[in-house]
Amino acid sequence: DGFLAILEKDAKERAKRRKRNEHLANALKEKGNDAFRKGDYDIAIQRYTEGLEKLKDKQELYTNRAQAYLKIHEYEKAIGDCEWALKCNEKCIKAYFLMGKAHLALKNYSKSKQCYEKILQTDPQKESLFEDCMKEVNLEEKRMKDEERAMKEVQSGNLAALSIKELLQKLDRPDQNILYYTGGIRLLTGAVKDCTEQTLFRTNNGFSILKDNKIVRRGFCAERKNTAEVDLSVSLLLLWQAVCAGNEENLRLLLTQPNVNAQLPELLSSGVLEIQQETLALIALYSENENGRRLLVRHQDLTKWLQILMTFVNSTDARASSAMNILSSLTEEERFRTQCRVMLSTGVLPLFTQLLTSAKLVNQAALASCIGIMGNLCADVVIRMQMAECKECWQACLKLVDECFDVSTLKYQECLFAVLGLMMNLLLESNVIIQDFAVDISGRCMTLLGDKDGRIVTRAIGVLSRILPASSSAVEEAVKGGVVKKIIKFLQAAGQITSSYGIKTLCICTRSNRQAQEDLVKSDKRFSVLLKLLDSENEMIVGNAAFCLGQCLVVPGAATSLLNSNVVMILLKHAGGDATRTSVQENAAIALGKLCVAEPRHIFQLRKLNGLAILNSSMKYMHNI
Repeated sequence: DGFLAILEKDAKERAKRRKRNEHLANALKEKGNDAFRKGDYDIAIQRYTEGLEKLKDKQELYTNRAQAYLKIHEYEKAIGDCEWALKCNEKCIKAYFLMGKAHLALKNYSKSKQCYEKILQTDPQKESLFEDCMKEVNLEEKRMKDEERAMKEVQSGNLAALSIKELLQKLDRPDQNILYYTGGIRLLTGAVKDCTEQTLFRTNNGFSILKDNKIVRRGFCAERKNTAEVDLSVSLLLLWQAVCAGNEENLRLLLTQPNVNAQLPELLSSGVLEIQQETLALIALYSENENGRRLLVRHQDLTKWLQILMTFVNSTDARASSAMNILSSLTEEERFRTQCRVMLSTGVLPLFTQLLTSAKLVNQAALASCIGIMGNLCADVVIRMQMAECKECWQACLKLVDECFDVSTLKYQECLFAVLGLMMNLLLESNVIIQDFAVDISGRCMTLLGDKDGRIVTRAIGVLSRILPASSSAVEEAVKGGVVKKIIKFLQAAGQITSSYGIKTLCICTRSNRQAQEDLVKSDKRFSVLLKLLDSENEMIVGNAAFCLGQCLVVPGAATSLLNSNVVMILLKHAGGDATRTSVQENAAIALGKLCVAEPRHIFQLRKLNGLAILNSSMKYMHNI
């Protein structure tokens, strides 16, 4: 008993001592973290080491110290700490990540990949991190192989390789005439034929031309450029295209040059045709692939780019399509969409509305792309809300729709198609502005239902399906304009998208408008269209068709017209089915109940199909409506 008491006392003392040491270790860890944030990596390492003296099995101290070792290029020590961290916790993602970084810095590419593969094995949810890490290793491995190959070319006396080095040396001469540098840069551009020359340009400090040469820098950065400075700038842009095409490392290095970073938006806004063309061509090298776009987003302040690139819609040449292609690619990046919020209300929307109202005068192919891009940006809720609350934006959209009746060119049709898509996206919002414009918007869409282009008609119906819920007045005007009859006609031979929009529009109209209910009964003889939609594989279409049918059964004679149809069997199937959307079952059950109440003879068919139990459940739904 005495021995056990001593053991118990010792265990308690050890637990107490560990708790005290853990408190001290945590305090030292926080001091280390503070030093790390300030860039005092040696101090951080010291604090983490002191923490480990208090508590040797604290995983976070090992990984934090490894991170600090990476910052001061002590890669072997970083690997050692990661190994200790994994002894404490074999599933430590951070340890594998940092060890991978350290092996990469030591050019141990296979070991680096193994570390990153361990991340994915430990947590399959980290696939995105794994892919980014593997891309980094592959890029670095390729960079080293390219540089080794380029060095061998130089050592073997390859004339093309030697010419790159010689031309860069000549361009390094200070205080020459600007024409001297322009000519040299053009010769250098001509000498870059493949990856070897691109690599030699990089390894021989080719990207320092701008930073180290004051005459080149002054000419490139001049606000108002003379002819010689324009030629120099164009030559530089062509050179960078040549050395960066298909070369991710060079693309990355170019954006790390401060003067390049600062000048790209200025060059785009320069108003000089040649400079703008070549700047757009250079930026296109980044925007055409995911890694390039990420580089742009990471190194560039893109808050003004949407506005700057949008101005090219006024251009009648290839600049317009180039700018729109770049914008279209950039909108795929979430960080770009976030940055677009900054200037949206003050810069972008005023310009966009001006372009919409000037649709006859601008590059209409580019405008159609621009409208589509703004529609894609509506995926961002903040952007969509701001646009939907912009009265001028709605007015401009309506003006463009009005002008389509005067201009019937294919390009203008594309603008109309795009603006209807934009309006559909904006109508995902609900606000007072939308309510105020509801009658005008629905009126324009009613007119467009007569368009010869089926795509325009489909989108016009789509806009109707989203604008009508915003205003009872809009519903009333649409019904007076014969919307029910027109939609029924389209639904007779419509595809799934048109059917989805069309039946939703009919639901909105028949929900509260008796005239719409009567129009549907007259237009859809024996409910042939609705019965066809009830057989759709699309649950939303089925649910809305059942709802619409239920609303129209209050019209005298409507239920009787269905006596010799298979409507009972169809509704019974859906009411007792296992649709993912419960609204399908509810709407079908309600329609079935209304059918039997309005015309009791349907009950005989229901009995034959053993469906009275479902009818009883449908009565419960009917009491709730």
